[in-house]
Amino acid sequence: MHRVPAAVVLAAAAVLVLVGCSAPESDPEATPTPPTPADVPEDDFTPVIARVLSVPRGVPTTDGRVHIAYELALSNVTSQTATIESIDVLDGSGSSLERLDGDAIVPWVAVSGAPEPGRVLGPGQGALVWLDVVVDSMAELPEVLAHDVTFGFEPGALPVISDEMTERLAVTEVDPAPPVVISPPLAGDGWLNGNSCCAVTPHRGAVNPIDGAYHAPERYAIDYVQLDADGAFVTGPVDELASYPYFGSDILAVGDGPIVSMRFDLPEQTPGANPTGLTLDEYGGNHIVQDLGDGVYAFYAHLQPDNPMRVEVGQELERGQAIALLGNTGNTDSPHLHFHLMDSPSPLGSNGIPFVYDAFELAGEITADDLFAHLSDGGPFTVSASESGKREDLYPLWLTVTDYPG
Repeated sequence: MHRVPAAVVLAAAAVLVLVGCSAPESDPEATPTPPTPADVPEDDFTPVIARVLSVPRGVPTTDGRVHIAYELALSNVTSQTATIESIDVLDGSGSSLERLDGDAIVPWVAVSGAPEPGRVLGPGQGALVWLDVVVDSMAELPEVLAHDVTFGFEPGALPVISDEMTERLAVTEVDPAPPVVISPPLAGDGWLNGNSCCAVTPHRGAVNPIDGAYHAPERYAIDYVQLDADGAFVTGPVDELASYPYFGSDILAVGDGPIVSMRFDLPEQTPGANPTGLTLDEYGGNHIVQDLGDGVYAFYAHLQPDNPMRVEVGQELERGQAIALLGNTGNTDSPHLHFHLMDSPSPLGSNGIPFVYDAFELAGEITADDLFAHLSDGGPFTVSASESGKREDLYPLWLTVTDYPG
């Protein structure tokens, strides 16, 4: 005998409650029109439910394409075990834009509470899925996205839950607004993008449970270190700040607008190791939050202490103005600038907004294997310059090396 899942029992109970409600008064002279079969939607039972964390947007990037980076939150509401077999992202016409099958799903999924990566959701368990849908241009941006997700269930619960089910989940509009255009937050050559969209990097994967909801403020966040002529960002012992030649570089305002909050009281961390014992409000280290208008805020993090530029809350900043110095404060293991745009002044309780730089030089890129092999030593990395050249109104992808005008 098959056990009826709890979700079915709850649905049945809800029907009983509705039946017990009194009907509203009606006009006795009105003749009701009975619904035709075409008017009554067919219900689909979805043992795993889903939603997107925020409305997806597209951004043109340095690979010549447009990336739509967003997150899907899954919840297995049954007492069955659900295994994700495939994820198919569809446009409004039903055409597939991205598909993940089998173990290829694993790098893009984090199951709540699971100690290891996987694609199995236990009873009542949730998961986050990071998606990167790519189209050729902003003109080809889909109006809507839908997700056909196939799950295997163990045990099944016929006739409601079969051993394998494909569910249409989280149909969402796509925001057609273009990305925010800003100027770079740094000047000079050789700035390596060490963490950013659109792979699941530490920033892209940072989804925060803040104030009772998920937030993805670092969806497009970038960590910058500067490479020297040999392709390294460390020139001496990794635990000494003097070994990082770019330490103390000017941080520049990316647009016009006032400072809405800032902090400059935290000390420099010793590089070469991850700090411990930080409170939630210390993770960004010394930082500035700037209001760029239209609900867009810029976040500049891990700045040097003591407010060397003597900026103030409420001060109107101008694009290109030096506002701080690159430091190593907060949650950081080496000097770098953390930068992102967000939809509220909260660095953690917001959602990341896509942006592009108005003008820069693409110097090249490194490989992920090269990064992981030499990151702990600070390089040197091999920079491939095959796609180098001037760029305008593009977002620099993970592992790119860029030169910014002074």
